[in-house]
Amino acid sequence: MRLWPKQLIHYLPQKQLVSKWRECCCIARNIAVNGTPNHILVNRIMDYPEDEFNTYTDAVITEMERRGYKVDPWKFYKHRNDINNMLLGGIFRRWHNRIYIKQCMANLMEKHDCGGINDSEWKILCDGYKKATGEEFTL
Repeated sequence: MRLWPKQLIHYLPQKQLVSKWRECCCIARNIAVNGTPNHILVNRIMDYPEDEFNTYTDAVITEMERRGYKVDPWKFYKHRNDINNMLLGGIFRRWHNRIYIKQCMANLMEKHDCGGINDSEWKILCDGYKKATGEEFTL
């Protein structure tokens, strides 16, 4: 479980985007029930205002709808309060930095190398990385 960098949401392959929606619902439920997501890769979410996670999830929903998915946001919204609109660029500022985006790209590269992401999806991700960072992705 991880929150793919907000800069890559638009470029994620279908499988990773749909998984991200399920994980956002799971994180919201765990916070509502247990007070924490209780997963090492997403526990940092508790270091930020709740609105930042809500805005991130809204970006995932928006991208899914843009791709033609019928999303029932009730799965997510029933576990949280009302949304505060915030610019997507301002969320998880210290967490979703250049190091984190590169770590996530390395994870996605492994999925590509193992056949879970095809070549055209990988090219889209690399193009998105370049747009977000201004540099080519390399390890």
